Amino acid sequence: MSLVIIYPHRDVSDWISALRKHAPALKVEVWPDIVEPDQVEFALCWNQPPGSLQQFPNLKCISSLGAGINHLLNDLTRPREVPLVRLVDDNLKQSMAEYVMAGVLEHFRHLKAYRRQQREHLWEELKVSHISELGVGIMGCGEIGGYVAGKLTDFGFSVQGWSRTRQERDKFQVYAGHDELGVFLGQTDVLVCLLPLTPETENILNLDTFRQLPENAYLINAARGAHLVDADLLSALDRGLLSGALLDVFREEPLPQQHPFWKHDKIAVTPHIASPTNPDSAAEQIVANYHQVISDAPLRNIVDVECGY
Repeated sequence: MSLVIIYPHRDVSDWISALRKHAPALKVEVWPDIVEPDQVEFALCWNQPPGSLQQFPNLKCISSLGAGINHLLNDLTRPREVPLVRLVDDNLKQSMAEYVMAGVLEHFRHLKAYRRQQREHLWEELKVSHISELGVGIMGCGEIGGYVAGKLTDFGFSVQGWSRTRQERDKFQVYAGHDELGVFLGQTDVLVCLLPLTPETENILNLDTFRQLPENAYLINAARGAHLVDADLLSALDRGLLSGALLDVFREEPLPQQHPFWKHDKIAVTPHIASPTNPDSAAEQIVANYHQVISDAPLRNIVDVECGY
């Protein structure tokens, strides 16, 4: 039995080293240079080319190389009978919390405005409200979103969450479903999207959503590019519905050179770095699922394909 890594245009030596720390005898194939496709029973994938998984007739498990699984769900050539698993890693949660916290604080303390004032040699104090008066709304309260919301609450922000289904959280209130979306948005000064991408959440960051936010609200999208309607964000910014946006994910990545987001003075762009997967921290659970396959035992962090996460 062997494991294959399918991660196009990427040096995967760090992944191989991390995996072998937990399983020294592990046999690893690296796509596209496959020697024994019949021996591959476990696939570790990120942005795999269509059809690449079909060459392994004995495949028993497909694992994402990150928390996201849309690259797997959207692969129409993926063997439908093979179960999917995702990564649930404390490092992923912590790095996402760091990114969101940085974005919220930059907006809250007017740091971008101060940098602009510096360029203009202006010495002017900008008013800051008490931290508890800034409402931060987290869309998506799963493993990562719930963790981020908890950290922001501990820091002192007024935090509320929104998810597809009802949840009970000790530190913050979670609104649920379409009927409660408007109430959630109405008290959200900083909207943070950490939703899984499903048919129901695609394009959810649109003009109708932005209109329901308080005046001068700010957007952070670190989930998936397809959550955002690009033209609607530009319109919302130009019409004053939003004061700015921090974007880490895009419909096309890398972001095309001519895309208007690059030069818009109210948009900050980062290259999908909010929560990168660390091979050393993720390898243990990957190897654990590899051994589950060997022993024909239940897999960990299995994906509900119907729900999309």
